[in-house]
Amino acid sequence: MSKLNLYLVDDDPDISEYMPELLRSAGHNVTTNNNSTDAVKIIIAEKPDCVLFDLMMPGMDGMDLCKALRAEETLNDTRLIVISSKSYNFDRRRAMECGIDGYINKPIREKSFVADVENIIEDKMDLTFWGVRGTLPVPGENSIRYGGNTSCVTINFARGDHLIFDAGSGIKELSNWYMSQGKKKIEAKIFISHPHWDHINALPFFVPLYIQGNVFEVYGPRHGDVTVHELISAQMDGVYFPITIQEFASSVTFNDLHEETLDFDGIKVSTLLLHHPGQCLGYRIDYKGRSICYITDNELFLEEDEEHYDGFYVKRLAKFVEGTDALITDTTYTDEEYATKVGWGHSCISRVVDLANRAKVKNLYLFHHDPDQNDDAIDSKLATARGMLEELGSDVVCEAPHEKLTVRV
Repeated sequence: MSKLNLYLVDDDPDISEYMPELLRSAGHNVTTNNNSTDAVKIIIAEKPDCVLFDLMMPGMDGMDLCKALRAEETLNDTRLIVISSKSYNFDRRRAMECGIDGYINKPIREKSFVADVENIIEDKMDLTFWGVRGTLPVPGENSIRYGGNTSCVTINFARGDHLIFDAGSGIKELSNWYMSQGKKKIEAKIFISHPHWDHINALPFFVPLYIQGNVFEVYGPRHGDVTVHELISAQMDGVYFPITIQEFASSVTFNDLHEETLDFDGIKVSTLLLHHPGQCLGYRIDYKGRSICYITDNELFLEEDEEHYDGFYVKRLAKFVEGTDALITDTTYTDEEYATKVGWGHSCISRVVDLANRAKVKNLYLFHHDPDQNDDAIDSKLATARGMLEELGSDVVCEAPHEKLTVRV
């Protein structure tokens, strides 16, 4: 990252010496001020790239400082980061509502502090693939390059939000990652596309659910009178799994979704019902002019299939994913394979390519691969998709992501 002009407001003399030292060692310019009231006029005049400040300060506290700076239109491009020992959810939410861009707890972690600050200033979404297979996990020598785990994708925001999409076997790898980070508290939202096995059956192996103090919100479509809470708990009722949902020590809430739009402090999550047996939702995440779409499982019928093709649905789906920076979508079959799998609820390469091109998406990620396809078969699917896009003269960039790949959006 290029050199930044940073402004630190904190009445703690040790912090005012220690933090600037770390930031300057990374090549950044740092100005300090222990008087928040005096700092306001200077910040407005100098317009730094980022202001870092504590919440608990004499005179003008951090919340009032944030309000004063956010009221100044000339500082719209200036990032605001709270650095505080107040690790309470209430204070974090209040600060977000005031307009901060990030929240770092004291005591800071020396090894990651500079990177944490830089990530918040850059403000990208980190999209990570933990499982890219469909239907059934396929461990072994034939899935070394792309991995053998089923659906699980995460989007992490520099400001601290964590979104998890589906709980196939890939969520166990995500669980291992969370546990390796040594975080005292994990908060995340889990979005389930639908309750078929390969999208929910590894949730009981997500260790953070069993740790007191963690907070999770689970969202997904209900099926008739069966709620998301009932769908998740049913697979852990003692018959199919030895541990019941009552063993979750973390705070877990369940929320039924329809086609709707939710707003989480500026992170907009929209849903669309997909062509797949039962209730299945696709998700679009919009944040500060960028977007990611997670569309699985989904069947795009061939246009010549008069019995099944629904042009209105295709238009709705294309509008839903239009212009997205990243389209992650069901590409289970080759066109040849699909000929004998019509009505199974999954799509083939040519229909996915047509959707991506029609919707003018920026990046297409082939997802939910059939368990009978080895790494070479996925390579071939990727080559086929890229060839089709080239024939169309499309600007869409196509990839087949592997497990643990992280893309910054």
